[in-house]
Amino acid sequence: MDAKEFIQKTVTDHPIVLFMKGTAQFPQCGFSGKTVQMLKAAGVKNLVTVNVLEDDEVRQAIKDFSNWPTIPQLYVQGEFIGGADIVQEMFQSGELQKMLPADAGQ
Repeated sequence: MDAKEFIQKTVTDHPIVLFMKGTAQFPQCGFSGKTVQMLKAAGVKNLVTVNVLEDDEVRQAIKDFSNWPTIPQLYVQGEFIGGADIVQEMFQSGELQKMLPADAGQ
């Protein structure tokens, strides 16, 4: 499976996926850490994260996949939502909480 196939499978198989630098427990970038905090504050408990620092191919492929140049990148129900700034704006307006699947807190 190449990197793009891995990304497609991951965002299809899991309702909420964050491609980030580091892990939810140990973010290695302030933007990634902030995004994880907002998702947790929104009630997300079943967050799947992919550490792009572990695989250079995935790190480049996610940028091509979404046509978005920065990381972190959030996907909900297979749809690309955006990076840290967009997630923050959506969280503050309540839009993020409304788009999360009903079972996100389980």
